[in-house]
Amino acid sequence: MTFCYKKDKDKFDEFVKFVDMKKDTPGAVMPVLQEAQHIFGYIPEPIVDYIALKLNKPSSEIFGVATFYSQFTLTPRGEHEICICLGTACYVKGADKLLDEFCKTLNVKPGETTPDGKFSVIETRCVGECGSAPVVTVDGKNIPFVKKDMIDQILFDAEGK
Repeated sequence: MTFCYKKDKDKFDEFVKFVDMKKDTPGAVMPVLQEAQHIFGYIPEPIVDYIALKLNKPSSEIFGVATFYSQFTLTPRGEHEICICLGTACYVKGADKLLDEFCKTLNVKPGETTPDGKFSVIETRCVGECGSAPVVTVDGKNIPFVKKDMIDQILFDAEGK
């Protein structure tokens, strides 16, 4: 699941072309990081260093931007992303307990991916569905009014069985 130049050669070549197009553009860091996230599914450490080299910036600056914005991740995500909204309305309605239960069921901590690479459990902030709290987003689809007894079915449905 981690980045390997040989295994990811086609992706890397695609990324190199994008960086070459953007490297002289003011404010290129964000679009380049977004493209890295899009191509690789996360931002591998060697890619942070490559971006820094090509944009003539310190790696610490690229890393700082990548860790500041929640849209970026430095670790590979699972095949299915389980995002638990912890915005105020969802939190008040028990989203923190849902997060704990998803983590317990999958035997991971928040932000981690299951060893088989199937699921990542991600804490998110407001998804804009406060009237449906608590909300869990699975692979980009919002599930409203989630209760603990729905977790097994949500995971089962995500796998498409």
